[in-house]
Amino acid sequence: MALLILGIILWWGAHLFKRVAPAQRASLGDKGRGLVALVLLVSVVLMVLGYRGTEYIHVWAPAPFLVHVNNTLMLFALYFTSPGPNKGALFHKMRHPMLTGFKIWAVAHLLVNGDLASVILFGGLLAWAVVEVITINKSEPNWQPNPKGSLAKDAMFFVASIVLLGVIGYIHGLVGPSPFPG
Repeated sequence: MALLILGIILWWGAHLFKRVAPAQRASLGDKGRGLVALVLLVSVVLMVLGYRGTEYIHVWAPAPFLVHVNNTLMLFALYFTSPGPNKGALFHKMRHPMLTGFKIWAVAHLLVNGDLASVILFGGLLAWAVVEVITINKSEPNWQPNPKGSLAKDAMFFVASIVLLGVIGYIHGLVGPSPFPG
């Protein structure tokens, strides 16, 4: 459990570093990018090892229908983390589509995982995404929306998200539980 929590803390710290301590981040120059990338890589490794190494502690039992809710939410999470919202017509005024997709991903996983490690992992990452949005909005108040794209771009990225959901779901089933019922 300690590795999992340490990984989440490093994830938070690496992402919030340039907003919380901009002078220190700027003083690192281009080396700072590599350092942040390394810390993020370490954080992901620690989260994976910590999550997989933590014993199962039951918190709640998800209802079976939540698998379908999870998969539907994951489709939208993938779409919002794609370039679609920035290049399309439907969500071009959305300020944080990737973080919205990340929050949807975390909520979807909280719905179908009723163990303590999952609550800590996905809850901790959901809380980070909420704090990240607030921090960005405060540090960069003069944001301008993207130019409006086309519905064809929205459709293209949505179809790509459907394909990606199938691929990710297949791989997910190879390394862990299959997200698809049956």
